[in-house]
Amino acid sequence: MKPYDKKIVLENGREFYGYGFGADKEAICELVFNTSMVGYQEIISDPSYTGQMVVMTYPLIGNYGINSEDFETKFPSVGGLIVREYNEEPSNFRCTLTLGEEMEEVKIPGIWGVDTRCIARIIRDEGCQKVMLTSIDTPHEEAMRRIREFEQPHDLVAQVSCRKRWLSCTPNHRFNVVAVDCGIKHNIIRCLNALGCNVTVVPYDTTVDDILKLRPNGVFFSNGPGDPKDLTNVSETINGLKGRLPIFGVCMGHQLIAQSYGARIYKLKFGHRGGNHPVKNLETGHIEITSQNHNFAVDADSLASTPLKVTHINLLDNTVEGVECRRDRVFSVQYHPESAPGPQDSTYLFKKFINLMEEHKNA
Repeated sequence: MKPYDKKIVLENGREFYGYGFGADKEAICELVFNTSMVGYQEIISDPSYTGQMVVMTYPLIGNYGINSEDFETKFPSVGGLIVREYNEEPSNFRCTLTLGEEMEEVKIPGIWGVDTRCIARIIRDEGCQKVMLTSIDTPHEEAMRRIREFEQPHDLVAQVSCRKRWLSCTPNHRFNVVAVDCGIKHNIIRCLNALGCNVTVVPYDTTVDDILKLRPNGVFFSNGPGDPKDLTNVSETINGLKGRLPIFGVCMGHQLIAQSYGARIYKLKFGHRGGNHPVKNLETGHIEITSQNHNFAVDADSLASTPLKVTHINLLDNTVEGVECRRDRVFSVQYHPESAPGPQDSTYLFKKFINLMEEHKNA
């Protein structure tokens, strides 16, 4: 058995030894876990994981490699990947690279061979915490000092948002949608294109006037990394648009919409990440199995003083998963209806957005 060459050091002092793959570099990040059984390519390329090191609870990762079609962003920026067993010899007809080769190319470090079940239990019991991925030779005291000194950045959305607007067109389009990029996943754009929408993706700090100049039929606010309280400017943009155009928000977009109406946002103990969260649609009574990736949630009690109505709840912890203001044609969900990766129970939400734009167009 070859000797260990990497280790991770947790904020609580625990160390786990393993083998490096991907980029050969150190990283200090927030430690989170994901319960998905597949979809590691979409996970490492989801901008919402910027600044986070992800523990995959499913034990075998890398077995179908990486292909050129399933990326959720052009520039993957996850902080690192922690897995139990890494497969360096994938078998899939779509495979063009191994996971390790892709991570090396985009400078994402990884470690395998560690006890991911134990790490997931630590996160579940103690909450998200800082972690350092480093050489096996790094002294424990040095690692702990650097972890203590590390501060979570507050500009994560600025790091991943596009710098200039860009357009994704579809033949015979019916609607023009402006998507405010807080870290948007490409499958969201694909879903809107498939329903007849031309999508103009704009930077997160685009002003109300600049959005209106594009003459959209509706505005979409995307997912993204970090704390929504760092993005009060985006909530102000929502305030300037609501009631004038239909608005749909997902994940970070959901939190920003609730924040714009005066609701409180709080941090969860260990977040929701994975493709197996049951969510109840309070309007239909249907249970949706959803894909999730977020650290923050909307406080239900704080919604009482707003015109927002709760439309969905998480059946695991009763957190708010959806809100709506019919008067303003505004709605949002905490989970990911574009299902990349994950189940497709919630794609109807894109059709709801289409219907709102149709109503507004004909009003």
